[in-house]
Parts: sequence; C-alpha cells; structure tokens
Amino acid sequence: MTTDAARRFASLAVHAGQDPDESTGAVIPPVHFSTTFAQDGIGGLRRGYEYGRSGNPTRTALQMQLAAIEGGAHAFSFASGLAAEDALLRAVLSPGDEVLLGNDVYGGTYRLLSRVLGPWGVRLRLVDMSDEQAVRAAVAERAPRLLWVETPSNPLLRITDIATLARIGHDAGALVVVDNTFATPALQQPLGVGADVVVHSTTKYLGGHSDVVGGALVLSETHRDGALAEEIGFLQFAVGAVSGPLDAWLTTRGIKTLAVRMERHSRNAAAVAAFLAGHDRVARVYYPGLAEHPGHEIAARQMSGFGGIVSVALESAEAARRLAESTRLFQLAESLGGVESLVNYPDAMTHASVRGTEAAVPVEIVRLSVGIEDEGDLLEDLDRALRV
Repeated sequence: MTTDAARRFASLAVHAGQDPDESTGAVIPPVHFSTTFAQDGIGGLRRGYEYGRSGNPTRTALQMQLAAIEGGAHAFSFASGLAAEDALLRAVLSPGDEVLLGNDVYGGTYRLLSRVLGPWGVRLRLVDMSDEQAVRAAVAERAPRLLWVETPSNPLLRITDIATLARIGHDAGALVVVDNTFATPALQQPLGVGADVVVHSTTKYLGGHSDVVGGALVLSETHRDGALAEEIGFLQFAVGAVSGPLDAWLTTRGIKTLAVRMERHSRNAAAVAAFLAGHDRVARVYYPGLAEHPGHEIAARQMSGFGGIVSVALESAEAARRLAESTRLFQLAESLGGVESLVNYPDAMTHASVRGTEAAVPVEIVRLSVGIEDEGDLLEDLDRALRV
C-alpha cells in the first residue's frame, strides 16, 4: 500500500487525513459537531478528545491534510488567517524583538504587527523582499527575530527567491516565514526549499469557494523536536481562535479539488495578463507568468504555475476606480481565490489600513482574482469595462 509520504500532491490533497469512517465505512468522514466528549473515567480520554476548543476530529483531519500537502511536520488550523499569524507571532516574539517584513505585504499583516503587537514592544522594519541585496543589508544592519516573506506578494506580485532568503535569515538566526496564500502548495512548497513556517489564509484558494473563513500554520520537518509546535498548539488552545468543525470540513472539501482548480486559475490568469498587456488603456500588468515581470525566472524555477492573481496599473486613480466599478462578471469584492472572478481596488479596500505608510499601494492599481469561468467571457468583460 502506498504511504502518504510517497504520494504525489493531487493524491495527498484528496486522501490525507481522510480515512473512511471506522464504524460505517463512509468514504467521507463525518463532521463532528460535538463540543464535548465522554470520558471513560476521570481523565480517560478517547483518542485524546476532551473539549471542542482543545481538539476535534474534523479539525484533526484537516490539520493532517494541511501538513501533508505542504510537506510539513505539524499543522494547525485557525478561525482566520490573521488568527494563525497572531498565534505564530505570539509564540516566537517577545517585546523588543523585530520583524523584517516585505514593503508590499497584505494590509492585515502590517496592521497586526504595527497596531496590535507594536504597542506590546514588537518592532517592524520594511524592505523589498525581492531585492536580495536590500535584504542582506537590512539583516546585516540589525538581525531580526523573524523574516516574513510573501511570494508572490499582495498585490504587486513581487517574487522572492525563498531558498536564498531562507539562507540569509538562518545565517542571522531568524525564523523564516512564508505566506503561501497566493501560490498554494499546489504551485509552490516553501518548506521544501528552506522556510521554517508556512502561513495560509485558507479562506482563499484552499477553501476555494468563498464560503468559509480560516487560517493555517504548517511547520517544517526541521521543527520535529516539537518546541515551536508545542507553543503554537498551546496558544491555539489557550487563546481559542480555532476553526469550527463545519469550517474545517468545508476547507478539507475545498483542498480536495485544489490541484485542478489552480491549473484553471493559472490558465485563465495567463490569458487575462496577456490580453491586458496588449491593451491600449492599460499602463502596466503585474503577473509573474509574463516574461517581462521582475522575478519571472525565479517564479518559473520555484513555482509549477503562476497562479490566479493579476494586478494592473491604469493611467490614474480615477481610471482604476472606474475599471473596478465597471466590470460585470468580475464582482467588486474583497478577498480572492474563489472559483468566481473578483476585482478589488486595494488602496480603498484590502490595503486601506496601510495608506500613508511604506506599505501603501499605488492608487492606480487594480487587483484581479481570476476565477475558473470561461476565458472568453472574462476577456470580454474586462475589455468592455476598460472602455467605459
């Protein structure tokens, strides 16, 4: 029988943590809604389950699935991506510690670090993570406790060489974290090239259907000693920002089709990027699959596909807002990674919290989350909206 360790990605996504139900043989394991579990005498826990916050079989199955698809040793599921980030940051940082963060980063991550952990004494520095020499200089100036990487980044899709950044971080004694939300483990596996921890907003591509909020942390094999995992597990339990059983099950269901969805997302996004790159109303297209995109060669080397996000610069803020408000098939909404196409104006939506900071998004940028609809319909919608 093939073991999980020997299976390839698409098979792991379908089968890891998904053994048929022992009592009935049900191919899809049941969702365990119970908040508490009967004990066989005081302290006599059945398979370790006691109370829904400390553990739930449906959440356990998801965590096994997450660890398998990322090639990690430990995984933890949370109620949101930011809850996952918060648990990691609390586990690793103390007052006075510093995080070196990309200057093109998700606004919620910046807000968590600057406005929640900043008053607690955590320091924050920003650098262009796609610029190896800039990162080396920043680390040489002052070694951070944690090096936080997004690649592709949100929303300018900057590409960071994970293996190189991991070496730089480790040489300085830093923990190296990669937000893998945009690429997903279907296209990129940071732990396999040196990262210590992967972060996900499972709300996005892993869930994949815009119907469940969640987050996850996956730790590398190098952390099999369990110290960091033990601390994160304690915070998951003690702080309590866990994913509920239905949320965990919906995420598991989404992951099962991740491989085929990412193929379609990537194919449609490549077509959208090529179309926009030749459009007379567009100033610039950001997509790592384009040969002229900075970091294209790195992305081609460390990713098996270029993903479903395309960002575009128009000639002005007014033109960008007009595009965002004129599409019909692309729905104007926050978030990304669902089967449906979404359009977002980052300056006033997902990244409004970083206005006026080093992480501010240019006002002429529009971000597209390209779904799995018909390619021709997507291109027609964008062309019509650009000509409004």
